[in-house]
Amino acid sequence: MLSVELHAHSALSYDGRDPVELLLEQAAAVGLDALAVTDHDEIDASLEAADRASEYGLVGIPGVEVTSAAGHVLAFGVDELVSAGLSFDETLDRIREQGGIAVVPHPFQKSRHGVAPHVSRDQLASADAVEVYNSRLLTGRANRRAERFAVAHDVPMTAGSDAHIGEMIGQAVTEVAADERSVDDILDAIAAGRTSVVGSRTPWHISFRQAAGGAKRRLKRGFAQYL
Repeated sequence: MLSVELHAHSALSYDGRDPVELLLEQAAAVGLDALAVTDHDEIDASLEAADRASEYGLVGIPGVEVTSAAGHVLAFGVDELVSAGLSFDETLDRIREQGGIAVVPHPFQKSRHGVAPHVSRDQLASADAVEVYNSRLLTGRANRRAERFAVAHDVPMTAGSDAHIGEMIGQAVTEVAADERSVDDILDAIAAGRTSVVGSRTPWHISFRQAAGGAKRRLKRGFAQYL
């Protein structure tokens, strides 16, 4: 089994903080096998991480968190941006046209752009996998709903730390029974449902630090654009 972090953001995300090398260092330090950097509608840092991952003994999975019209969708195995604002179905089509897989993160968390309130159950079940454990939780209710949905509809399951600072990487991990230690084999195993999820709630002091830092960075960027 390979331990894979499938949901992490770099400084290239509007609410991320750390450069690629710090994310890779943390992933290696906590014993992960693979890391996907999934910035919001940005892919350059993810491609850099995928290119440099072997320096840290990791498999680097290229990815991006796409803002579809219905909400967020994680695209893995792509090397070009999928345009933001497309419908949910078209977003999945564009990801698959690149040979990638589409995973829906935090689907039942409306405040974090979960897609569930805006798509049918059949549409949600058409994703290649659903994130059923996101470590940035309050009560865990949304995670439990996601898991019940995935089980009921036989959709593969993943976990993700949704890390916006390096310290958060590895809080929630997808264990993948891949045939080989490669991007293609990891993604094939995820789509085939050969996964299990391991996770714990992000500690409150880290969540607070991430949220406060993200708000500060958004204000600074907004002010810079205003000038």
